[in-house]
Amino acid sequence: MPDLTTRSDGAATGTGDRSRPRAVLPALCVTQIAGWGIVYYAFPVLLSRITTDTGWSAGTVAGAFSLALLVSAAASVPIGRVLDRRGPHLVMTAGSVLAAVALPAVAAAPNLAAFYAAWALAGIAMAATFYQPAFAALTRWWGPDRVRALTIVTLAGGLASTVFAPLTAALAERLDWRATYLVLAAVLAAITIPAHALALRAPWPPATPGQESARPAGADGTARTRPFVLLATAFTLSGFAMYAVVIGLAPLLEERGASPTAAAWALGLGGAGQTLGRTLYASLAARTTVTTRTAVLIALGGATTAALALVPGPIALIALLSVLAGVVRGNLTLLHATAVTDRWGATHYGRLSALLAAPATLAAALAPWAGAALAGALGGYSGLFAALAGSSAVAAVLATRTGLRDAPAA
Repeated sequence: MPDLTTRSDGAATGTGDRSRPRAVLPALCVTQIAGWGIVYYAFPVLLSRITTDTGWSAGTVAGAFSLALLVSAAASVPIGRVLDRRGPHLVMTAGSVLAAVALPAVAAAPNLAAFYAAWALAGIAMAATFYQPAFAALTRWWGPDRVRALTIVTLAGGLASTVFAPLTAALAERLDWRATYLVLAAVLAAITIPAHALALRAPWPPATPGQESARPAGADGTARTRPFVLLATAFTLSGFAMYAVVIGLAPLLEERGASPTAAAWALGLGGAGQTLGRTLYASLAARTTVTTRTAVLIALGGATTAALALVPGPIALIALLSVLAGVVRGNLTLLHATAVTDRWGATHYGRLSALLAAPATLAAALAPWAGAALAGALGGYSGLFAALAGSSAVAAVLATRTGLRDAPAA
């Protein structure tokens, strides 16, 4: 990593004239933990309490959260366009304010329609504050050193469930779910609004010549090219499999006789593997071409899914497979974050990354429902995992066709 020197305006500079505002990285680490922890991971913790209190079915309540993910996917494209032109300051600050409004609206919802509408607002906030805008900020400000910065932020983001799932559960033991959401909304506002408003004020630099797209067709032209369409398809198939595996792992283990506690531990160990995987991505990126690592990582995801489908036990061995699957998922997170820049440069990163991520986000939203439905149709979760491994295999084949003039990443 190049040496950093401090400028009089409080920014740190690396190679060339690229400005790296020194408050951005720690601020985004903290806000990703709070944003994911409160807006995303608090929901599954509170789901049973919401259904008990309101009388709505679990599927109906979960549908509101799926709606938020669908809205997030749709909103990410226009938000990405704004990010490219103006940077993350306005987008992420406004998104933080909207999240701090949406959660109290969820808490106060008197009926199902209001509950769904509030989660739709939360979906817009997700698009404006989660990984995609943070990745856009780091990609533009950090340039050639983006992988290190992205790794740090995703490592921090991986702590979101570790911090806020227990905190949410502790609050819910003392308060009802509505009051819990009000407290969490206040915490979210206190952390994310000032952090985004103050830390992201630095000038938004233009993409440097070294980051310009090798295909000067603009964002819309690039999005219509064969490599982009194939990459989006590969990420969607792989993403659906990945999210369905995460949701289906505990039911798979319980289907094989594991206790709910043992199943939860196996799932948790997969999260630890995900954190480990993110620490390994920089080394992988330095030694492989972008097409090779895309295909290999997706194929490895399919291989671990197939192993989970075929290995009946013991639980310790399945837990080890869960860790290995988590390692692959951790690498895939950073692969997605760098896919656009490694192929087409940073000029249209916000819009292109949103277009690339939108169908995968739709797949993630559908994965819990579709996975459960497929498990029933395929005779159980072993059959589901075998089918998901097949989906990943198709995605890996498509990924081999996504190269441009392939070369190791910068």
